[in-house]
Amino acid sequence: MASVFSKIIEGSLPGYIIAQNNDAIAFLDIQPLAIGHVLIVPKKEVDYIFDLDDETYQSIHALAKKVAHAQRKVIPCIRIGVAVIGLEVPHAHIHLIPLNKISDINFSLPKLNVSAEQLKSTCELIKAAYQNLYGNS
Repeated sequence: MASVFSKIIEGSLPGYIIAQNNDAIAFLDIQPLAIGHVLIVPKKEVDYIFDLDDETYQSIHALAKKVAHAQRKVIPCIRIGVAVIGLEVPHAHIHLIPLNKISDINFSLPKLNVSAEQLKSTCELIKAAYQNLYGNS
């Protein structure tokens, strides 16, 4: 059965998509730890990140770096934290989380309840910053 991420990638489920490359896609987490929490997901459905082929592994990290630069342009934060947990969805993914203190990346904290309007607005802000920095690449 296809993962929820595969369904977003194929378009059968909606997603707040920020950017993509040949191997990966970046979209907002709809149950974020912080406003602007982004997931970087390989288009190829592989459960464990270290089982990805080298090219895909490098490509998802390259996209993560670019998206993190865009996030910092528009989300008030000190840094963008990076986490790979891999237990909640059986599809490899990287979390990019805006941080102002170390506890902002604590996955045992309750997730935020963010409205669709806030998600859409945040997506558009990060997407615009990404396009200003990198065009449509």
